Amino acid sequence: MNKTKLKEAEEKFNIMYPGGFSNPEMLAIAKKHKIEKMHQLAKESFAVEQFEDDDKIVEAIGKIVSKSSLVSVFEKVKFRDLLPAFNENEKERLSKGLREFLYGDQELGFELMTGLLEEYKMAKWPILTVCPYYFRPDTEVLIKPTTVKGTIEYFELEGVKYSPRPNFEFYRGYRDQINKMKKALGLSADSDNGAFCGFLMMSLEKNNHGELNKRK
Repeated sequence: MNKTKLKEAEEKFNIMYPGGFSNPEMLAIAKKHKIEKMHQLAKESFAVEQFEDDDKIVEAIGKIVSKSSLVSVFEKVKFRDLLPAFNENEKERLSKGLREFLYGDQELGFELMTGLLEEYKMAKWPILTVCPYYFRPDTEVLIKPTTVKGTIEYFELEGVKYSPRPNFEFYRGYRDQINKMKKALGLSADSDNGAFCGFLMMSLEKNNHGELNKRK
């Protein structure tokens, strides 16, 4: 990663938003996205004992995706319409995939969910990562393709190459880079990765705006 660019982004962010993530404007953004509320919903919905009922887990996944402000309306509608079409075997596959990701073999879980959703052309990065992110927002990451590609390029992240087809290798690599970037700025391990990625996105937008002004 380019630590110089990262530090510069932090300095500009703190000038614009004194107090950083505790700034009232940043807290208002977090409130708008209901991160804490969604975190609590995910913790309750995906407690380990809930996975005894596949129907309940699939229903909870659908509920969280539909309530999320981080998933596009288009993807929400398509996913909502897809879930009732699942048979019992498919519900079991989706439930088992999420359980493995949250409590067991993450790679196996990710590939189980991806394989199922690929059959319906619904293996989209936000759909696959939004529930894990809400469940464990201090560690997991939500993959939003445009922001992720911009972050990799601008901050010169090494060892990660964006893949439009969701796969665990990229997810793990990008997640590791995000957590290393947090550490480089001295942020605590329990910092919300959603807020941090939002900060990175804002930095990209400001940089792109500055580049456009230079070209005029």
